[in-house]
Amino acid sequence: MRLRRSRQQDTEPSHDRWLVSFADFMTLMFAFFVVMYATSSINEGKYKVLADTLVGIFNQNEKAIKPIPVGQERPRTRDYDLSMEDDGGPMPMEDGDPLAQITRNIEQAFAGLIAEGQLIVRGTESWVEIELKSSLLFPSGDAIPNDHAFDIIEKIARILAPFDNPVQVEGFTDNLPISTPLYPTNWELSAARAASIVRMLNMDGVAPGRLAAVGYGEYHPVADNATPDGRAKNRRVVLVVSRFLETRRSGSTRVENRQAVTGTQSALAPHTDARIEGAVKTPALMAGSGPR
Repeated sequence: MRLRRSRQQDTEPSHDRWLVSFADFMTLMFAFFVVMYATSSINEGKYKVLADTLVGIFNQNEKAIKPIPVGQERPRTRDYDLSMEDDGGPMPMEDGDPLAQITRNIEQAFAGLIAEGQLIVRGTESWVEIELKSSLLFPSGDAIPNDHAFDIIEKIARILAPFDNPVQVEGFTDNLPISTPLYPTNWELSAARAASIVRMLNMDGVAPGRLAAVGYGEYHPVADNATPDGRAKNRRVVLVVSRFLETRRSGSTRVENRQAVTGTQSALAPHTDARIEGAVKTPALMAGSGPR
């Protein structure tokens, strides 16, 4: 009987064993809260980055200017016939007045766009203007060139590359306000568009020292901004090819000195004498021989 009672007493459970389980539980809870705290601290930064990324993706007005791909195949379009008859290099330079030759080449190369009113060539004895509608080069409210722009600017660059005349690219907009982080005003938009064209010209062979970009915003309209047609005319990019190396045309002379280039009685006719002091001359004129 005593042995049986002793065995029964030895097999009775200990009432203090719950402390071990409680301690294990408290340890697990402590580890759980430590992990939760560490995770919440890290995710706060991650969530901020994720939120900023999503805003940039879904907000169409907050685009970044994409670099023009250099050395990669550029998009081409068949909507306009912009093919060249030569092997793709700069167009040959003839003897005579550089501005007259540039005018002739532009008129021949872009006869279709000129007939459609998408491209306008005009000038005086001191410069030539090549005006392009912004819709031909850029999407609305953006400075990233569209598919058509690459072919058009490449063709213009091949015409301008053989000459040393300065080229100033001017951007213009209508008076509709724009307010985005990238383009707070129309000044930024017009300047960014002009800079995009300058980069493309340089990429296609025009010497960078000849190029300049200017943004005039909405402040030099050529038509009434009260109508959609007038605003479309005011949204433009103008390439100004100057005769003089040291001269940059001022905006105030834009309207008062306009003259359409007709190819007949023009200030840029081949008889124009390029032997003006400070003017850019072709190699033949520099050697002293006259136009042939």
